[in-house]
Amino acid sequence: MYKIGVDLGGTNIAVGVVDENYRIIGRGKRKTALPRPADEIFDDIKAAIDLAIADAGISPDEVSSIGVGAPGSVNKEKRLIEYANNLGFNNVPAYSMLEERTGKPCFFENDANAAALGEAYAGAGKGAKSFIALTFGTGVGAGIVIDGKIYTGFNDAGGEIGHMVICVDGIPCNCGRRGCWEEYASATALISQTKKMMNEHPESKMWKIVDNDPAKINGRTPFQAMYQGDAPAKEVVDRYIYYMAAGITNVVNIFQPEIICIGGGISHEGDNLLNPVKEIVAKERYTKYADKQTKICRAALGNDAGIIGAALLG
Repeated sequence: MYKIGVDLGGTNIAVGVVDENYRIIGRGKRKTALPRPADEIFDDIKAAIDLAIADAGISPDEVSSIGVGAPGSVNKEKRLIEYANNLGFNNVPAYSMLEERTGKPCFFENDANAAALGEAYAGAGKGAKSFIALTFGTGVGAGIVIDGKIYTGFNDAGGEIGHMVICVDGIPCNCGRRGCWEEYASATALISQTKKMMNEHPESKMWKIVDNDPAKINGRTPFQAMYQGDAPAKEVVDRYIYYMAAGITNVVNIFQPEIICIGGGISHEGDNLLNPVKEIVAKERYTKYADKQTKICRAALGNDAGIIGAALLG
């Protein structure tokens, strides 16, 4: 039997048929096309599932369960997605909506948690008893896996590490607090920091990289300019790395996990990002003199982590 994993994002609905070796053997994709009603989104989840099953060349009867990684808070007891601001969901009966469309047992989990589970079983955290996956994208997502199980607290809402305040009375966050880590270390924050620096330095090579079009700025822009010796770009990158390392140090101090992996588009910068982060964490962590230290590495599965982890929910 096969399991299906669904990565429900704000832009795309990505689906995979996953075999017993955690390999994706068939894929399907539809646009999330927000904003629109939940019913329409679930219709397209079903359509993407059908595409994945067809791509895998299997029968729907060979699918045992469907797991979904979704942004926001999942209440497993009430079988609801309680709140997902990016999707416009508020107490959506997600389990029954998908089970009625597919006729299969369905399971839901926060998307960052699902991705962490995928990495824990099939990627960077394979074999570790305690593992945390951090994803730096639109926000800062986190998934905590202890003894092979996702830790979400007593109310399924734990693990919102991105909303740990690192700067009291700092930048306002859409969660209602100020100074949250994701307002400084997400890819969105990096783009904002880059735009501010570019406006202050019209001579920066960052302008040439984006063809003088601010709409083309992305997380790679300051890194590309830094590699060309651009001082303002290096200042952006150095400050961003410091913010990232500050939060990771807090995570190390709180959990002392065996492994922390870093995912998201920014992780493609590899050692140019990871090495300075590791250096700062090594200096600032509470356990700097301990024999055992948390390993910090890059995520291994990329976008497939969410699909594989979601499939493992069933």
